Amino acid sequence: MESGPAEKSKKYDRQLRLWGDHGQAALESAKVCLVNATATGTEILKNIILPGIGSFTIVDAHKVSGEDIGNNFFLEKDTIGKSRAQVATELLLELNEDVNGDFIEETVDNLLRNNSGFFQNFHMVIVTDLPERTLVTLAAQLWESDTPLLVCRSYGLIGYMRMVLKEHTVVESHPDNAIEDLRLDHPFRTLTEYCNAQNMAEMTKKEHSHTPWLVIIYKFLEDWKKHNGEMPRNYKEKSKLKEMIREGILKNQDLVPEDEENFDEAIRNVNSTLVPTKSKPFWILARAVKEFVQNEGQGRLPVRGSIPDMTADSERYIQLQNIYKEQALQDIAIVTNYVHQLLQTLGRPQDNISDSDIKTFCKNASFLQLIRCRSLAQEYDPATANHADIAMHLEDTDDDDLVFYILLRAVDRFYSQYSKYPGCYGDSMEADIPKLKACVSKLLQDWGITQNVKDDYVHEFCRYGASELHSVAAYMGGVAAQEVIKVITHQFIPINNTYIYNAMKQSSITVQM
Repeated sequence: MESGPAEKSKKYDRQLRLWGDHGQAALESAKVCLVNATATGTEILKNIILPGIGSFTIVDAHKVSGEDIGNNFFLEKDTIGKSRAQVATELLLELNEDVNGDFIEETVDNLLRNNSGFFQNFHMVIVTDLPERTLVTLAAQLWESDTPLLVCRSYGLIGYMRMVLKEHTVVESHPDNAIEDLRLDHPFRTLTEYCNAQNMAEMTKKEHSHTPWLVIIYKFLEDWKKHNGEMPRNYKEKSKLKEMIREGILKNQDLVPEDEENFDEAIRNVNSTLVPTKSKPFWILARAVKEFVQNEGQGRLPVRGSIPDMTADSERYIQLQNIYKEQALQDIAIVTNYVHQLLQTLGRPQDNISDSDIKTFCKNASFLQLIRCRSLAQEYDPATANHADIAMHLEDTDDDDLVFYILLRAVDRFYSQYSKYPGCYGDSMEADIPKLKACVSKLLQDWGITQNVKDDYVHEFCRYGASELHSVAAYMGGVAAQEVIKVITHQFIPINNTYIYNAMKQSSITVQM
């Protein structure tokens, strides 16, 4: 019978391939709070419960209504009139026995008033369907405590998401087009010794055709540097180096071009391999790496310790691979020493930062990311609102989804004035159209924007009646859950900061508001 850890590895196999054991551990130790178990809210929770979030708490003072039953798969007909927080929690917990869940049948206003530190107990707070006034108050408190906030809503055929992070660092950004860290412009001692020991003139046919392309480029680079002592720097010089390699295929008359796949690989990889090795500018997130770069690294980051696949016999490929791994371990050891020195200076124990964290940081030092979002207070203050971008997008409302941001802000203003959303009662839709139009005009006036929103959009938002369609809620639940996991695991790059989805056209935009 499989052990517990083995069963868990099998259960979460696919996601472990995405964010690794350490990412899964971060997820399993995280506590998340959801405000309001709407269709969108429960879809978000579903998508973080399945991969194994540590625990969740639902804050919701509402009772289950007939409208809830019509759009929320996690509520059932016989639960009408019962606590929406309790019913949703019980059904969501059936998805994953590894996850703990709780609920509080209370309003956010009451919690902020009577238990001001409640929301600071979570690694992240997710908000759906909250009036603007309460949302701004909650967002200000979370901003002050540096607690990440994700606001998400589905409004008719429009989806909206806002990430609020004071500062978020990403070590493992998983770039799509990462350049290999091979250091052929500054080869380290063991790499030089290994490549120099490969005498291609004395190799057999099989050995020659299975020499790793990295070694081939190194050899021809040495010949190149005999002329001017420098690396090829431009397209013309790199093309000449490729030609030198191409001519090398025919030097041995016993070898035909078809046998020289490794030489073809070398030619294809010249451009990407000869990218200069240098540090990416980054603030002192890791002072230890900074010290390494300034001293032992001689201006370069720690070696990542990996090489790409290449045509070669197993023995020499593994030897080459081990050279990079050993160099990476040496660099990590130096950085670790700097880390321990810094911890000692700060009066903290050495185990304050784990060896695995140092290793991960060194491996990903080239891809570090820092995200700073604007606060919700900055966005909602007319004096600091993003007027220029909004005005620019309004110039072409037929093709730009940012108009829906304006409408969403306008319906919130409508709610603050009339204690209901426009069109949410069928017989009031016609009467609400001029009221919503006035809210839109006043909002744009406050922002100092002279353009206006077409009446068609105003009519459409009144027709929505603040309805939450399950198809849109399900889509937004998937998108939002991805962002939650990014923030919790500190892997991949979350949005900065506003995402708008248009289900009518199946289009979306991400903007900084």
